[in-house]
Amino acid sequence: MTGAPLLEAGGVGKRFGGFVALESIDITVAAGERLGLIGPNGSGKSTLVNCLSGTLHHDSGSIVFDGRPIDGVPAYQRTRLGIARSFQLPKPFRSLSLIDNLRIPLLYTVNARHGAHLAGPAIQERCRGLLADVGLADKAYHLPRDLTQVEMRKLELARAVASAPRLLFADEAMAGLSPSEVEEILAVLFRLNDAGITIVLIEHIMRAVMSFSTRLVVLVAGQKIADGSPQEAIRNPEVERAYLGE
Repeated sequence: MTGAPLLEAGGVGKRFGGFVALESIDITVAAGERLGLIGPNGSGKSTLVNCLSGTLHHDSGSIVFDGRPIDGVPAYQRTRLGIARSFQLPKPFRSLSLIDNLRIPLLYTVNARHGAHLAGPAIQERCRGLLADVGLADKAYHLPRDLTQVEMRKLELARAVASAPRLLFADEAMAGLSPSEVEEILAVLFRLNDAGITIVLIEHIMRAVMSFSTRLVVLVAGQKIADGSPQEAIRNPEVERAYLGE
């Protein structure tokens, strides 16, 4: 990858009272990259993603997206700039069909951007295309309650991608899934990356992380302890101690 990073965070810190959740984290993400973000439970992964996406306000450091400082920019505006995320526990609009669940981010994110406006037929076509991309085209008018667990995860990814992001944080998109279902989600993520979306994968399933990522960042106790190729990162002695103990 060449040129300036798509996302660059320097010295990001976050405290909750006397508890240090993040301590001076430096991280860059290149355009088109597939970055794995891993660490034991309580390591600060979700807190970091929340700070980068705007759900939480970081206490120190700076965050730059596509050359623009976004410190203090609220989450909805970061989404309009091109940062999206999926959540480990999907929370779709349960009274709306799948296609209407996708229509909302198109109306309130894509159409809110300067110079962007999709009319009714174009929105409908885009929603159908997104559902086809994740294998849910035949359930466009079903309600979320009709979906299996893996289908719900696919809908969650489609809802995030409906905002037409340049950068997607996929948070625990495979938790609780069977090995074959994990492969289904990986296939979706690879297709999204091939379509030009930069992806940061936050995941505990190491087989999936190693298969998907071109680089790994490892957090432990709010500190970054490794950053490099997947094979180099997992052989780092600090990473081995964090996962296996002394």
